[in-house]
Amino acid sequence: MVPESAAKAFPLPVAPLGCRLRIAALHGGAEFTRRLTELGLNVGCEITLQQREGGKFVVKRGETRFALGGGMAHKILVHESLVAERDAHAAA
Repeated sequence: MVPESAAKAFPLPVAPLGCRLRIAALHGGAEFTRRLTELGLNVGCEITLQQREGGKFVVKRGETRFALGGGMAHKILVHESLVAERDAHAAA
């Protein structure tokens, strides 16, 4: 069974630049998941997509920026952060 948050998730490269995102799932092997988790990019954390250029991506978590290749980025499923959704509703 897929968690509800992962069911509405989309790959990181599809996200708009500057959008606050929450990681919903990591679709890679055990080594991929371990590597990202050790860096602090784990399921549930909030990130921002800062740069998309030539198949490479830069994401920010807190004050730390991470460079990701296209293959890695496609294995990270995200959804818009609830904080971003609340801000959008408050502005409307």
